[in-house]
Amino acid sequence: MEFSLCSFDGALPVEVTIDEDNGRYMIRKSDTSGEFFNSPFELIAWVKAHFQEDDFCDPQEFKAMISQLSEYENAS
Repeated sequence: MEFSLCSFDGALPVEVTIDEDNGRYMIRKSDTSGEFFNSPFELIAWVKAHFQEDDFCDPQEFKAMISQLSEYENAS
């Protein structure tokens, strides 16, 4: 599962990746720095704690991502 969201604070999109097949759970921020996690649940908790819909150009994209992440979290 991958998401690419346009943010107000950088030229590059924020990318959120949950790749269970390869064990990759990471976020690339708009300033090209990143966060790496040991599990998808750590990544989801970090996203919910550090990102707000006001940070992104399209709040609906952010809400859709949060919805999908929450569904993933509840299904596991």
